[in-house]
Amino acid sequence: MNKNVCVYMGDLLRRYSFGKGHPFGPRRQAAFVDEFYRQGLDQKVVIDEPMIAAQEQIEWFHLPDYVERVKQASTAGRGFLDYGDTPAFPGVYEAAAAVVGTVLKAVDAIMVKSCRRAFIPIAGLHHARREAAAGFCVFNDCGVAIEALRRRYGVQRIGYVDIDAHHGDGVFYGFEDDPNVTIVDLHEDGRYLYPGTGSENETGIGPAVGSKLNLPMPPGATDKQFLEAWEQAEAFLKRGQPEFILFQCGADSLAGDPLTHLGYSSKAHGHAAKRLCTIAEQYSSGRILGLGGGGYDLDNLARAWCAVVQAFVTADTQLSD
Repeated sequence: MNKNVCVYMGDLLRRYSFGKGHPFGPRRQAAFVDEFYRQGLDQKVVIDEPMIAAQEQIEWFHLPDYVERVKQASTAGRGFLDYGDTPAFPGVYEAAAAVVGTVLKAVDAIMVKSCRRAFIPIAGLHHARREAAAGFCVFNDCGVAIEALRRRYGVQRIGYVDIDAHHGDGVFYGFEDDPNVTIVDLHEDGRYLYPGTGSENETGIGPAVGSKLNLPMPPGATDKQFLEAWEQAEAFLKRGQPEFILFQCGADSLAGDPLTHLGYSSKAHGHAAKRLCTIAEQYSSGRILGLGGGGYDLDNLARAWCAVVQAFVTADTQLSD
């Protein structure tokens, strides 16, 4: 067992689902778990349970009025939390709070050195804004994690790397003016895909100009194009010298996803994870947290996320070579 790697899974995370007819359905965690056990990864990591965040923790990133609206919608159990992508259901507040709480639990485990790397399949809800839900995302666990690293541990330089097919707009605009949050986002060109943002000329604002890198990829982009773009992404991230790395590894960038148009294989995710572990060793005391993000073909997400976990597991061996 590799005690350097923690993986979080359980019923609390399974509940973050919008029903069988919705792309973000109830089988996403189970698909990952099945493949995780099939590959024997359970023998190589520490498995831990999810937990629910306190409301005050959610409000480190989100506005209190918005959090209250989610609580009310959760009680009513009907309607939408945005313009139609993110339906309310009974208990949606608790389900979303569990995603945030589990991410915070993983951050704590990494920071107190219970593990060095961690992965959470149902997490990386990168579209939620400080004041609103969006794109299947109720609370932005990535944003809360960044705020937690500052408040709890005084971490200043944070790297956020996002390879989901969709631009991580909630994180990007949430920290657009923060020069100490280095953002690297490889996504399908917003001219062809929701949310329509993330052009190359968006590099941050005010004191943060030049601290963000958007790499829009053309529809149909393959592993070859990803690897070419990744060289630029890696060099940019290193310039920020992050003390902690958040890795949103959405699997909807794999070929065949029903909502997107990219053509990667799980090798792209494995490569990115492996290289980020190396960068984490150089700048971040090894600290990296992987967040599952999107992915709406169950076989794809299972393969991609297991490739990330496998890269985390083998990082120590590779780094010592």
